[in-house]
Amino acid sequence: MLRDSLRGFLDEHWRTRGQAASASPEDVAAIWRRLVGQGVAALGAEGGEGGLAEILVVMAELGRAGCPAPMWSAALANLAVSGSQIAAAVDLLERLHSGKAIVAFSFAALDPDPGAGSIQVAGLNATGVLRFVEAAASATHLLVALDQSRFALIDLGAPGVACVATRAMGASALYEIRLSAAPATLIPLGPVDAGDLRRKGKVALIARAYGAARRAFDLAVDYAKERHQFGQPIGKFQAIQHKLANGLIALEGVRLILEHTARLHDAGDDDWRYFADCASAFSGDALRRVSLETQHIFGAIGYAEEHEAPAHFKRVHLDTIALGGAADAKRRLAARLLDARGAGLPQYDLGSAGNALREQVRLWLEQNWTGSRKNAFDQRPFAKREFDASFARDIGETGWIGLGWPQQFGGQARSPLEQIAFMETMERGEAPRIGAAIQANALMMFGTPEQQQQYLPEILRGEAMHGMGYSEPQAGSDLAALRTSAIRDGGHWVINGQKIWTTTWWGKYMFLAARTDKDARPPHAGISMFIVPMDAPGITIRPSVTMYDGTFANIFYDNVRIPAENLVGEVNGGWKVLAGALAFERGLVGGGIVLKVAHAFERLRAHVIGDRSLADDPIVRNRIATLASEIEIGRLLMMHCAELAADGVTPPEYGAISKVFSAELMERFGEAALDIFGMRAALSEQMPGAIDNGRFEQNLRHSLMWVISIGTNEIQRSLIAQRALGLPR
Repeated sequence: MLRDSLRGFLDEHWRTRGQAASASPEDVAAIWRRLVGQGVAALGAEGGEGGLAEILVVMAELGRAGCPAPMWSAALANLAVSGSQIAAAVDLLERLHSGKAIVAFSFAALDPDPGAGSIQVAGLNATGVLRFVEAAASATHLLVALDQSRFALIDLGAPGVACVATRAMGASALYEIRLSAAPATLIPLGPVDAGDLRRKGKVALIARAYGAARRAFDLAVDYAKERHQFGQPIGKFQAIQHKLANGLIALEGVRLILEHTARLHDAGDDDWRYFADCASAFSGDALRRVSLETQHIFGAIGYAEEHEAPAHFKRVHLDTIALGGAADAKRRLAARLLDARGAGLPQYDLGSAGNALREQVRLWLEQNWTGSRKNAFDQRPFAKREFDASFARDIGETGWIGLGWPQQFGGQARSPLEQIAFMETMERGEAPRIGAAIQANALMMFGTPEQQQQYLPEILRGEAMHGMGYSEPQAGSDLAALRTSAIRDGGHWVINGQKIWTTTWWGKYMFLAARTDKDARPPHAGISMFIVPMDAPGITIRPSVTMYDGTFANIFYDNVRIPAENLVGEVNGGWKVLAGALAFERGLVGGGIVLKVAHAFERLRAHVIGDRSLADDPIVRNRIATLASEIEIGRLLMMHCAELAADGVTPPEYGAISKVFSAELMERFGEAALDIFGMRAALSEQMPGAIDNGRFEQNLRHSLMWVISIGTNEIQRSLIAQRALGLPR
């Protein structure tokens, strides 16, 4: 409600998008007085209605509108001195909230940027130089940090105060304040810690940068739909679509981590500090990259200062580098993760049911997947660790394979958050894969009652695995081009063709797509789905070793006869079944990948802590902090998919966002591990001296599969651009 109200207000009262570049101090003061009337001046004050979440909403909307109203300074003043009994502080806040005073704010010597300046107070007079101060020409007062416990309050109209405009990033939005024995009042810092105040100030700037980047991005999307080159909208070009898809992924990551940080802060959860640092660490690069790509899409039109985009470009860059930029946040993250034995990645609150299930599964694994049994499993080569039949049957006894299934099919109808709890705990326990979730979902959606009664119980008991027979030599991501045929012959279907890259080739059944109408137009209209028993005559399997030490197979189907009742869904209606199964898989797979990365990261972190020469290396520390921030983006994308799934099915484009980000994060993680550990990390499993039995290099090789499978990331980017942004096919 606040966002919508403020957006409408700014559209009406700050409607000239280029106004920020030419706004006078009087313009800034005038819009601020109007905003005070909207009630935003008291956000962050003790006893006020709004917390950090509301502050970030306002900052994002100001960034979107290109409005330089001094909300940042007002919020920090509220957070810094609210609750103080000093008369000057009480008076300042009263005047601020009523619109009679406008405050400029400076962290001075507490700013991580050494160029920010500092002041000294002798007696009751302040002397020094402060740089990079916002809205100083419009302000009546300056609140400046002296040390960890005190602020100085200075009347900007008093003798000994000079305010000089500073041009930065080609804009005159900042000021240098020179103090020469200017009268000052000392105010103790309120209940907030100075370091926490900086974190809040930084995420507020990130929120404003996000608003600016998102506005410019939205303008670029509209431009891509309208601007024609070579006879068609430039939004049809794959290069443009993929730039914009990348931008949306980054923007969604920033939005989610800002919202999560504010939610934790306002709920009193100490982990808000960690997520605030992750937000700063990730957003610095992400928002600037979005800003650059936005300008690329506008081309020459974006060079013109009268266009709106340049103002947003400048805002993004100024706000993301302020207060030490991403580097300062990464230093704090590294200290948390690597020093004094380090603190691990925080657990997400998955709700009472999810948290309880997480503990229940952990205890079950301690009793059933430990000691000699797990040690024997771990000694196997990777190709033999993809599946363990006895473990699957044991899990089958718990009913957890059907964790998210409807109760009518024997499932437990657990929430998406509970399913995340299960996936996360199984990953941490390094348990082998189980179930056939995608195929089971397709059967529940499209199967006949007889098929559901025959196949679902054995999946639920852990007794049957189903492979997916989709890809062919000429039909990878373009599944509509598949050629494997199925021809009806009395009470049977006769299947002929070849499937490649089939991973679960050793399963009991194959969930197979075949063409039942070779003349159908469009081609996908002639596809049907079948369940094929893998012991049927006429099947030839030729396994191959993958580059990640797993296996897949080329499978040949020569006059394979299956009963007519093995058709899933309608004849020629297989595309609906196939697409539904893939959409379900993509909604899960991004979460599954990022959970794998999170667990591997904790293993990597433990090895780094154990070698202080690595743990103290500034390059390693920076890399660890960067990975942590990206893991949190991946986990938040996963959580958002779960929230969407709780209201129905995760939209395919959002499942694609999660999958693309997490799969490429897995690649970056593998590369980082090699950089950190060097040749030791390249030693493969069962080699003497291999770190974690070759886990990290094997993860890197395995990551390529996740980028390619279930629709390559390039195809997913096109889907994101077309479905989420409305660009033409």
